[in-house]
Amino acid sequence: MKTFRVGIIGCGTIFPMHAQSLKNIKGIKLVAVCDIKKNRALEKARIYRCNYYTNYKRMFDSEHLDAVHILTPHYLHMPMVVEAAKRKMNILVEKPMALNPTHAQKECEAARKNKVILGVIFQNRFNPGSQLVKKRIGDGSLGRMKSAKLVLTYHKPDSYYKKSDWRGRIQKEGGGVVIDQAIHYLDILRWLAPSHIDYVAAAVSNRMHSNIDVEDSAEGVIRFKNGFYVCFYLINYYSYDADPTIEIDCEKARVQILKDSAYIGYYNGGKEKAEPRPGEYIDYGDGTRDYWGYCHYNQIADFYNSLRKKRQPLVTGEDALKTQKLVWAIYESSKRKKRIHL
Repeated sequence: MKTFRVGIIGCGTIFPMHAQSLKNIKGIKLVAVCDIKKNRALEKARIYRCNYYTNYKRMFDSEHLDAVHILTPHYLHMPMVVEAAKRKMNILVEKPMALNPTHAQKECEAARKNKVILGVIFQNRFNPGSQLVKKRIGDGSLGRMKSAKLVLTYHKPDSYYKKSDWRGRIQKEGGGVVIDQAIHYLDILRWLAPSHIDYVAAAVSNRMHSNIDVEDSAEGVIRFKNGFYVCFYLINYYSYDADPTIEIDCEKARVQILKDSAYIGYYNGGKEKAEPRPGEYIDYGDGTRDYWGYCHYNQIADFYNSLRKKRQPLVTGEDALKTQKLVWAIYESSKRKKRIHL
């Protein structure tokens, strides 16, 4: 079995989800980590017994990597993905894949041109709940999807934004609650819908934060070409991180997706549910935020399985680009005060 040599750029809060996943997958060796903060990179290198760098290009020059994970601030994703692709490395990048669709398209083009695999982290697609609902939509058990609602109420106080020089800044983060927190659940709904998006009508604003230039609230409608539509309400100034909820009203059933789980109530009286089984997910360590879900391992394992079998991963750059365009449409609709057709 080939052993893939892997590097990680970015040793911040999401790092354990990737590093611990790699540690638990056979045939993978984490050979290097990189972070502009030397002490942070050195600490992770000691834990995982690998080399460390403070400059990602030097890591690329020295380590002969088969794949790289990019876990950096949003504005750095595009240049790092393009550079890695030019060097014939396969790439797994955290969401959002870029600041905007133009940058995301450049990433996809670089991957195609250099014949490397580009995957984007949307780990909530791999949750038991999401998988069950996707299956039941596909086999027709739910009937026609009529409408859905998404409610996300997170807690991101001013102190959260003051901890970094990029969060809350439109030029570096690309937006607020929509692109950073809600993107996972917008992606789930776009992925579940058996139709392309027709238009988006939305409004975003900053209602509670004093030192940011991005939105902390958003509401609107996503209309699909088959008539299905999604109503959404998103804020990150609630008093705690409540579990996001998705409800889908279908012809034959009503679906609730709560965190990693799903509950289906069929109108004929039947019931079905999917929940994580004890011991199903690996231990990512203390301090990891459970609202991220626990399926990074599942998606990362699929990524490397795709490399071995020479197939595309279940979440490709091209597919993630569609979600990036949805996020862009929400912002554009608010800015232009009109429906944005996709």
